[in-house]
Amino acid sequence: MKRNGIASDNLPWQAAALLQGESVAGHGRQTTSIQPKALLARVLERPNLQRALKQVRQNKGAPGIDGMSVDELPCHLKEHWPEIRTQLIAGTYRPQPVKRVEIPKPDGQTRPLGIPAVVDRFIQQAIAQIISAEWEPHFHPSSYGFRPGRSAHQAVRQVQADIREGYAWVVDTDMEAFFDRVNHDRLMARLKQHTPDPALLRLINRYLKAGVSVDGSVQATTQGVPQGGPLSPVLANVVLDELDWELERRGHRFARYADDCNIMAKSKTGGERVMASVTRFVSDTLRLTVNPLKSAVDRPAKRTFLGFTVSRNGVRLKVADKAIDKLKDRIRELTRRTRGHRLADIVAELRITLLGWKAYFGIAEVLSPLRDIDKWLRRKLRCYIWKQWGRSGYRELRKRGVTVREAWNTSKSAHGPWRLSKTPALSLALPARDFSSLGLSSLAG
Repeated sequence: MKRNGIASDNLPWQAAALLQGESVAGHGRQTTSIQPKALLARVLERPNLQRALKQVRQNKGAPGIDGMSVDELPCHLKEHWPEIRTQLIAGTYRPQPVKRVEIPKPDGQTRPLGIPAVVDRFIQQAIAQIISAEWEPHFHPSSYGFRPGRSAHQAVRQVQADIREGYAWVVDTDMEAFFDRVNHDRLMARLKQHTPDPALLRLINRYLKAGVSVDGSVQATTQGVPQGGPLSPVLANVVLDELDWELERRGHRFARYADDCNIMAKSKTGGERVMASVTRFVSDTLRLTVNPLKSAVDRPAKRTFLGFTVSRNGVRLKVADKAIDKLKDRIRELTRRTRGHRLADIVAELRITLLGWKAYFGIAEVLSPLRDIDKWLRRKLRCYIWKQWGRSGYRELRKRGVTVREAWNTSKSAHGPWRLSKTPALSLALPARDFSSLGLSSLAG
């Protein structure tokens, strides 16, 4: 439905009205007014709040420390928004501590993820939209992460273009525990430059210092921006925007996506000088640390940037080995025999994974590794089907046009299913077109 010409995105009309600050029958409460030009006022405007609510509901996510789900948020706002809004305007609102969980990483380690309460996710999203709009005109053009109209693909393409222009060395910098070590005082001072609203700055500072709940115990947060909150990406860009313009001042070519930054150089010696000077700047000015174990000056073909690398000849984009290994692990998980699913169900699940993977890595120009994965995947499926056939393998092969001799030799072979999945008999009985007809996507197609 619409009220005042603005869609309410399937919210109860009372909740939509409360997001604007209207009085609702049955609540009998008028909200406090604030100065119309203040940034906090823009945060609390109805269109901005509705956009934030829509985004939070779309992102879904787990409950925070209070256990409230995203689906419960509209009804909660219907009941409590006037009070929350009054507290936000008066400067008395206190965010809840962030719930800390550990997310597994591909290398077997974990990284901390902060899950704010859904009400705080909603407020953070509303703040982030305004902060982003204020800062967007001032961000460097070589910054690509978490910005409207910009993407990781553009960052990768920029690095590729610089390599083709003779920048044959890359200074690959990795910030050590970046989100955990952001200096609050420097962030707030930097933020103030294009966000000169004391009330909004105080609210952001409270979010930074809201604390974190670990196994039920609340710990203070004196530094860092917790990953997982809607406000964190734009604050990360505010922090690293200072690095961007310093690199610009020094005349460097670079591409940055969040805390992943590639600086280009024409020689190894020049790259090493850049690495040393940037490491000092990051340490002395930003009060952060460049991780020496994950950073390096090297040929671009030996480094990975946002899941891609480049070929040694022709500087063509290539999917990084780690990304391929991660995909293969997912495929192994989906094609385990113990799952006992029908082939059509397995292919349907694979299709979702492959389409999502291809949506990101589809810009790769070196296709031979992708063709290899296509072949390997079809072999995995043949192995899966052969195991399901069991003792009826001979009959199934014959039904699919395999000769008596080939069907007999295959079904009576002492070799295991994986070895047999590569035989001519199974390739003939289960050709690639059969899998395509089930909807299996080709990565190289």
